[in-house]
Order: sequence, then structure tokens, then C-alpha cells
Amino acid sequence: MAQITNLLNWRYAAKKLQANNSVPEDKLEHILEAIRLSASSSGLQPYQVLVITDPELKKQIRPVAWNQSQVTDCSHLLVFAAWDNYTAERINSMFDLVNEQRGFKNEGWEAYRQQLLSHYPQRPAEQNFEHAARQAYIGLGSALLAAAEQQVDATPMEGFEPEKVDAILGLAELGLKSVLLLPLGYREVEGDWLVNLKKVRRSKADFVINR
Repeated sequence: MAQITNLLNWRYAAKKLQANNSVPEDKLEHILEAIRLSASSSGLQPYQVLVITDPELKKQIRPVAWNQSQVTDCSHLLVFAAWDNYTAERINSMFDLVNEQRGFKNEGWEAYRQQLLSHYPQRPAEQNFEHAARQAYIGLGSALLAAAEQQVDATPMEGFEPEKVDAILGLAELGLKSVLLLPLGYREVEGDWLVNLKKVRRSKADFVINR
């Protein structure tokens, strides 16, 4: 537990990253694997992660991400993109994958499949997207902790124009909508106003409610 809290105390949302310091591939893979293994409602994993390293794509994204320098200076820009809707095809593909990987069919599992199929696809697409987007935030939590464990800085961003990022990356054609940006890299101490400031959080007494 002490190690986890130490990692969380170490990490912060770096405001400036070293433009020429690349995150090693093994560290990147560790972070991506942590996201892939994250908890997910019904095991559907209704989002994907795009890894952007192309400098030109980063340059296009930066103006629609509040001109934040981390977008272009980062080693890798992760884009969490959620399914735009739950469809029968998407639900079935994940249930079929479970059956294939486990090597058998479970009656309760198949009944649960039918329950989801009778419920999710009938809901409005926007409601389904919002649910899928919340799942992406679970993956973000795993990414932040995994990055800290690798001593890689990760700056979560909601400050961007999703529709424009979607257009730049052609996400509509993939049935995806961007939810979060996560630049990965190494903090540039010089010029980062936040780097040496004390991390401030509400006290446990003010934050935790016991009943």
C-alpha cells in the first residue's frame, strides 16, 4: 500500500514535457497492458486506445486541444476513444471471444448475453456512448498508476474539442468518439510552474464519509 501511495504522490499532471526524450517501448507496453487489463462493465471493453507518435498528427491536434504543449512535446499521445454505440454485433463479439478463450459455454453467461442484447442496443446511442466513455475513465486510472510505476509522466486531458479530434483521426469511420487525451513523456522541470508545488488534496476526514 505504501508503494502505491508513494507512486500517487510522485505523479502529477506535468505541464511541460521534454520534447526529445522518448519513452522506451517496454515502458509503453507496460502502460498499454495495464489499460487492457482494466476492469470493464460486463467485460465489454467498449473503448480503444490510439497511440499517436506521428509529429504531423500531433501538430494537427494541438490547436484543438487548447494549444497545450504536451500534445506535441510528448513521446506518445494516447487517445482514449469510446464506442459510439452498443450494438448487437459488438456485444456478441465480446461474448464470443470469452467463450473461445475459455473453451466452453456457460448457461448463466449466455443468459446474461441475452439480457444485455435485450437492453443495451435499444437505448439511445448517446446514452450508450456516455456509458462507454465512463469505462474509458477506468482505463485511465490504470494508465496513470502504471505510468507512475514506470516513472513516466502522464497528463490526462479533457481540454480539447472531441469532434475535431475525431475528424483528424477518422474516428467516425471506426465507430468511435474521443473521450480523453493522455500525453506520455518526461517532465521538463525548467518552465513547469507546477512541478515543485505541494500536492494538495482534501483531508480524509473531509473526503471520506462513514455511515
